[in-house]
Amino acid sequence: MNKKWVFFPILILGFIVSLSSCGSNESKPEEKTLQKPKIIKEFGFTLNDYEVVRDTVQRGDTFGTLLEKNNLYYPLIFEIATAAKKAFNIRKIQVGKQLTILRSPDSTKTPKAIIYQPNTVEYLVIHLEDSIWAEKKQKSVRLVEFEAEGIINSSLSQTLDEQGLSQLISLDLSDIYAWSIDFFRLEKGDRFKIIYTQKYVDDSIFVGYNRIHAAYFEHRNTPYYAIEFESNPEKGITEYFDEEGKNLRRAFLQAPVQFSRISSRYNKRRKIAYYGRVRPHYGTDFAAPVGTPIRTTANGTVVKSGYTRGNGNYVTVKHNATYSTQYLHMKKRKVRLGDYVSQGDIIGTVGMTGNTSGPHVCYRFWKNGKQVDPFRQKLPEAKPISSNLKEKYFTYMKPYKEALDCIEFQYPIMYDTFAVNN
Repeated sequence: MNKKWVFFPILILGFIVSLSSCGSNESKPEEKTLQKPKIIKEFGFTLNDYEVVRDTVQRGDTFGTLLEKNNLYYPLIFEIATAAKKAFNIRKIQVGKQLTILRSPDSTKTPKAIIYQPNTVEYLVIHLEDSIWAEKKQKSVRLVEFEAEGIINSSLSQTLDEQGLSQLISLDLSDIYAWSIDFFRLEKGDRFKIIYTQKYVDDSIFVGYNRIHAAYFEHRNTPYYAIEFESNPEKGITEYFDEEGKNLRRAFLQAPVQFSRISSRYNKRRKIAYYGRVRPHYGTDFAAPVGTPIRTTANGTVVKSGYTRGNGNYVTVKHNATYSTQYLHMKKRKVRLGDYVSQGDIIGTVGMTGNTSGPHVCYRFWKNGKQVDPFRQKLPEAKPISSNLKEKYFTYMKPYKEALDCIEFQYPIMYDTFAVNN
């Protein structure tokens, strides 16, 4: 018997079953699910409910001509402009910025709202329903958390540039470690790790660097941890503490200017070029470009703000019964006698007034009425974290420290996101 015929009955049976199966499908037609249109929300409106017209400010446009181009005419333009002025200076509209008009979706095309975006975060809404009124609002900002690291070969600024990191990070690091690391004397091989956030709107549009939340800086082989923590919840005061809960802040800043260099140190036997002879130099000179802000290194009261032939424009701040500081050769003084200043406040700008051969600020430091070298003093620390917050801090700090310890020296990666509303 031919083998191919053995399977014929089986094939016939399969065909019958197949027909029966198809028949059953025909008796139960497949249900089709209608897809709902995607809900699009922007500027606090559901755009699906409107006809959306988008326009861009061109050279020569005014607020009025933009409205005219979009079929809005006087006297309505006058009412809209009057309402807008209360929330935004309409004369400052910029070329390239977007104007959005929301109209009713019916045949009347009645304008319901006008939105102008001066930047990626802020926007002006002019409501046209019922009554005409305007309000200035902000988009929801999403903070995206990153980690980064770097090894310093020449300068902190260059290290950040090489990795495409914001130079604002260098300012943050200098502020965080202003009391423990001399950023004028960073060395090759110093390195850092940071956990920081950047700001985004509409999920993907970058709108700027935010701040550092945790850092590790290794200077001269000595590690320094810094974890951001709200030390005074009632007043919303946030400070940085190390892995042992010690406050990184000190009573005095290391320097009165940021990212400068020490051109001359405290030296009782220094030969001063201006005078051409050996003469004690009781200050520390920080060279910086004319106009660089000068900061007071500690809280205190201005006891002198004036001008002398030798000092040029200068300011003296008394911090307490023990310490006073002085800042010489200013271009401008920004405080007056009797003013109270807080640590980091700008009290003047770098200049060349008085007896000086170049732009710098001469920083002088008194302890118990005697001028001393501030870098050789054991300066008082800031208040430690309160005892009732210590346990909370250590619980908060631990995962941040572990995350820093796990960062390898490679390019920054994004590893977490969370949202806030501004």
